[in-house]
Amino acid sequence: MSEEKSKLEIVSDVDAEPDIRRAIEAILMIAIDPVPPSILAQLFEVKVSEIERICDSMVDQYSEAELGFSLVRIAGGYRFQSKPEQAQWVERFVLEGQSRRLTAAAMETLAIVAYKQPISRAQISAIRGVDVEGVMRNLQQRGLIDEVSRDTGPGNAVLYGTTQEFLERMGVDSVAGLPPLGEFVPGPEVVEALERSLRVVSDDVTISATEEG
Repeated sequence: MSEEKSKLEIVSDVDAEPDIRRAIEAILMIAIDPVPPSILAQLFEVKVSEIERICDSMVDQYSEAELGFSLVRIAGGYRFQSKPEQAQWVERFVLEGQSRRLTAAAMETLAIVAYKQPISRAQISAIRGVDVEGVMRNLQQRGLIDEVSRDTGPGNAVLYGTTQEFLERMGVDSVAGLPPLGEFVPGPEVVEALERSLRVVSDDVTISATEEG
């Protein structure tokens, strides 16, 4: 009963259209994929048609505004994206970002993928103790990691591994030629976790090789 009351109180706080519009803006600002109007309708407990009306008016508003981005309806949902006339600057930013040094967080995440691949994002987050969504996206954009398979367990989580680009930048032919963990990973806690995980990976690789042989 208390949970239901709390939910209704939250909804009542944003039942006015201006509040809903601001809430939608905040949600779309952090969303990676287009957000379907049905999801927003469930969140605010209003009709889908009402969400579509509000979002479509926002699309027109952002289209007319002199901003570098706009709100678009694409793939059955809504999302913010840069305007075409800003493409050259966005492309330049992305390309220049490729050559920048990785942060410590990115290095730790990349090391986990390299030494424990294939591995899911949830498993990486568990090892590092923080959410790694943004870091993973950055590493993918740099071409250092990519989706390699799906977990056979519940949920069929996406599994990640390093790429040929990663091997070329590291100057090795395979992950077997990677430097010792102590030299590759910044944090000692991560090194310890990786060393424990590496033993499991080594056993799995041996078993797989035996089965394939």
